[in-house]
Order: sequence, then C-alpha cells, then structure tokens
Amino acid sequence: MQAEGELAPAAASPSTGGSAARQFGRAWLLHAVALALHVTDEASTDFLSVYNPLALAIRQRLPWLPVPVFSFGVWLAGLAAAIALLLALTPLAQRGARGLVIVALPLSVLMVFNGLGHIGGSFYFGRFMPGVYSSPVLIAAAGWLLISALRIFKLKNPQA
Repeated sequence: MQAEGELAPAAASPSTGGSAARQFGRAWLLHAVALALHVTDEASTDFLSVYNPLALAIRQRLPWLPVPVFSFGVWLAGLAAAIALLLALTPLAQRGARGLVIVALPLSVLMVFNGLGHIGGSFYFGRFMPGVYSSPVLIAAAGWLLISALRIFKLKNPQA
C-alpha cells in the first residue's frame, strides 16, 4: 500500500507503458545533465554581468515584479543544488513517478524558453550571449523531457 504523500509510479507495467517510464527516466537524466552543461556555460561566460543589469532595469520599470539580482556564489550554489536534486530524483523518474511527470511539464517548458531566450537575446544584442552555446542542447533535452512526460500523462489520463 502507498503511504500518503508518496510519489506513485506512473505507467509501471508494460501494458500501460513501462517503456514510456524508462524513456521518461532517461529524458529526466539527460535534462539534468544538459542543465548542468548550461549552467557551466553561463558561469564560464559571465552570465550575471548581463542578467543583473537587465534585472535591475526590469525592476525599475516594473517595481511590482520581483526580479532577483544574484551574487555569483548564491546563483551558482542555488543552481548546483537544483541540479543535484534533479539527479537525486532520477531513480524515481526511471519508474515514471507521477509527481515527477507533473513537475516535468512546466519545468521542461521553462527550460525550452530559457534556451530560446539566450538565442533570441543573441540576435537582439547582436552578439553571442552567455549560455547560448549550450542552449540548443538544453532545448533538445527539455523537449524530449516534455514529450516523454506528455506520453506518460496521456497513458494515465486517456480522457485528457
């Protein structure tokens, strides 16, 4: 019996998509690795020198919008902790845990837009922006995660 609050496996049996759960687990792991690559790219190309002034300008124009400004250590530690959490949750993802499928949907969309933002910013500013080199990898990994999550979601919710 499942304890309250425990993540339920989704699509665990072969008849309901055991292979879909394995594919979701691989997509989850690849997404975590792609995010680590992206953060490394950003850190090595001084992402905060572009982000922080932009965040301050947004704050000035839209004071009600809570746009954070980061020091390098806090920014890097927060992202490293997030990546470590994604990696630690990989065994649950490999079983198609329903909670992770739900988390993967908005997370993957956010990461697609993150990558597109780096590419679009590069066109807008007329130079390669920090993080742009790894953005195609992040977009591809996030896209695969989204497709894998949607596949499991549809298996568990055929009426959706």
